[in-house]
Amino acid sequence: MTAKIIDGKAIAEQMRLELKDEIAILRDKGIVPGLGVILVGEDPASVSYVSSKEKACRDIGIFSDDNRLPADTSEQELLALVDRMNKDPKIHGILVQLPLPKHIDENKVLLAISPEKDVDGFHPINVGKMVVGEDAFLPCTPHGVIQLLLRSKVKISGAHVVVVGRSNIVGKPVANMLVQKKDTGNATVTICHTRTQDISYFTKQADILIAAAGKPNMITADMVKDGVVVIDVGVNRVDDPTAKKGYRLVGDVDFDAVKEKASLITPVPGGVGPMTITMLLYNTVRSAVIHSVL
Repeated sequence: MTAKIIDGKAIAEQMRLELKDEIAILRDKGIVPGLGVILVGEDPASVSYVSSKEKACRDIGIFSDDNRLPADTSEQELLALVDRMNKDPKIHGILVQLPLPKHIDENKVLLAISPEKDVDGFHPINVGKMVVGEDAFLPCTPHGVIQLLLRSKVKISGAHVVVVGRSNIVGKPVANMLVQKKDTGNATVTICHTRTQDISYFTKQADILIAAAGKPNMITADMVKDGVVVIDVGVNRVDDPTAKKGYRLVGDVDFDAVKEKASLITPVPGGVGPMTITMLLYNTVRSAVIHSVL
């Protein structure tokens, strides 16, 4: 058996086309979805990521209010900008790119974002609503994982999902989403982490395996059963002198070996990654719709 590849780029592109059509309808009603983007400093990874988000906004018709601030911006100045965006009716979503410089309290900044404009889904109010199953902005990467499964026609209800990783960004929220009594959930979920004894005992039971541990190639072929669906969230740099940049990106899963046992698998890159920005766009459009009827 060789796994069918779940093409995150293609699924993300399809979702963006759907959003573009929805945005056209909103524009006809005089509503332009707006995303406020704040980047403090010049961290290369953050600059690249924010630039990708800004381009994605332009491509589908979202207004992007871009704010690139010097690294020595004070916490007070940043909080004042967030407050301005909270009050600006043209802004439907606010994104503060992390990490922030060490002199700024990230938690204070994230808490300052209005939950109604928290399109990253990190505000405790939205996290709490997600956990109890209420309507809320869902965090982008976990929501992207759910969409990959749904659009690949993977049966979630009744499946045993094993999540490797317990971060607040991926592991915990995706486990919460999958266990909800909803069409996108109803799974039996096991969470494994660094203190789990004999992780392979659990991963071998998985109908769906979600790897989000941040450790390159940790999931090997002998750790999964035949026919498993594998979603690899990991993005790790490994040295590769043959590569132009001197490194290459790999996931948490030994792709070449595991694909010979899995039924479906995401590649790295090109799997989960493209979905993260797409779900940010999705949340921004959804916020615009919500604000239009308030």
